[in-house]
Amino acid sequence: MGTLILAVTSLFLYSVGTALQALHFRGRVQSNLAITTLIGVLALTSHGLLIAQTVHHDDGFDFSFFKSSVLISWLIVFLLLGLNLKKPVQSLFLGVYPLAGLTIILALITHGPSILVSDQSYGMLSHIALSVTAYSLFTLAAIQAVLLYFQNRQLKHNYNSLLVRNLPPLQTMESLLFEMVWAGVVMLILAIVTGALFIEDLFAQNLAHKTLFSILSLLVFVALLIGRYTKGWRGITASRWTLAGSALLMLAFYGSKFVLELIFQRGG
Repeated sequence: MGTLILAVTSLFLYSVGTALQALHFRGRVQSNLAITTLIGVLALTSHGLLIAQTVHHDDGFDFSFFKSSVLISWLIVFLLLGLNLKKPVQSLFLGVYPLAGLTIILALITHGPSILVSDQSYGMLSHIALSVTAYSLFTLAAIQAVLLYFQNRQLKHNYNSLLVRNLPPLQTMESLLFEMVWAGVVMLILAIVTGALFIEDLFAQNLAHKTLFSILSLLVFVALLIGRYTKGWRGITASRWTLAGSALLMLAFYGSKFVLELIFQRGG
């Protein structure tokens, strides 16, 4: 199937999924887990086939800026669909589906240097897989933190808004946030460890700054978890720490890749 057909199909399904979630959010239609899952799985399948045609090559995998963004957005949707089967995270689709569609559009209309990793480099691929999983989990955590922040603000001012009426109770929202942070911290630690084992020269591969920001991000998230269990951090405080850690992690990944690939045009 052609790349353009897969891209259009994915965009259409993500648009339908976003529209249904928006209608549910406004109280126009009832939530239906089966339909939500079906649309998500169909979009995920089309999205995955698109990745197979654009990211995987005969020489290996292309992890350049926009190609890796398409892969990360696929994993975010995958994780969210899995979580939605057991957790009340349906509101996150309103942010995740448009994000996935945007990465597909940008991957199609932009061009940059390729960053190829051989499919025989198992150590490096394991590091990348763990890193991508960590980024995906923390992206979900960041969206959850934004919702939690506004939910807290509106509850404090006694606003009976659509947001307050549609989101789960505050305690549930906080519990979900910290579950995502815990999972992300585990994945990030494993990513950093595998990076230390399989990356031979951080400076030669322009990865020193990425490693630094990743470690700083990890420290922020660990501090958040410690604060949670020693000082009872929650609500707006937890949201701010989550967003700070996520910003450092996004700077580690996207900031460095943007400068190296799109400004200095360095591939490899």
